[in-house]
Amino acid sequence: MENQVMKEVLNEKNFAALDQVIEANKDRKGALMPILHEAQNIFGALPIEVQTVISEKLDISLAEIYGVVTFYSQFSLVPKGEFVIGLCLGTACYVKGAQNILDRLETELGIKVGETSKDGKFTLEATRCLGCCGLAPVMVINEKVYGRLEPGQITGILKQYK
Repeated sequence: MENQVMKEVLNEKNFAALDQVIEANKDRKGALMPILHEAQNIFGALPIEVQTVISEKLDISLAEIYGVVTFYSQFSLVPKGEFVIGLCLGTACYVKGAQNILDRLETELGIKVGETSKDGKFTLEATRCLGCCGLAPVMVINEKVYGRLEPGQITGILKQYK
C-alpha cells in the first residue's frame, strides 16, 4: 500500500512544486526546516527521493537532512493516514490503562503502532506525555483530545471517523 501511495505522489507536478518552494527559500537563513515542512505538505511524507532533491538543491548532505527528518517527530518517512491517532503511553496514562486502549485500537483498526490502515484512513502512533495527565488515559485524533478513556469507548469514537 505505502509503495503504491508513494509512486502516486512522486510525480513531476509535485517535484515542480518542491522546486518552487526550494527556490523561494534557499537563500534564507534556516531554510531547511520550512522547506522540509512544505515538502511534507506536498508529498505527504519525506521519502529518500524527496530528501535527495533537497540535498542536491541546497548543497546539504543527505545524511544531515535524514538526521533532521528522523529527529523531529513532525516529519515522517512514510505517508500517514487521514486521521493520525496518538495514544499516550506516558506514566499516568499507562497506569490508568492505556495498554488496554492500545490493544483495543490495534484490534479495531487491524494495525499495530507505527502502521497505517490499508484504506489510508488511520495511522496509529504511541506517544509520550500529551500534557493531559489529569485526563488519563488520553488519545488525540488529529487535533481532537479524548480523555478518561475506557476500551469500550473506542468503537464509537472510531465510527465518527469512518
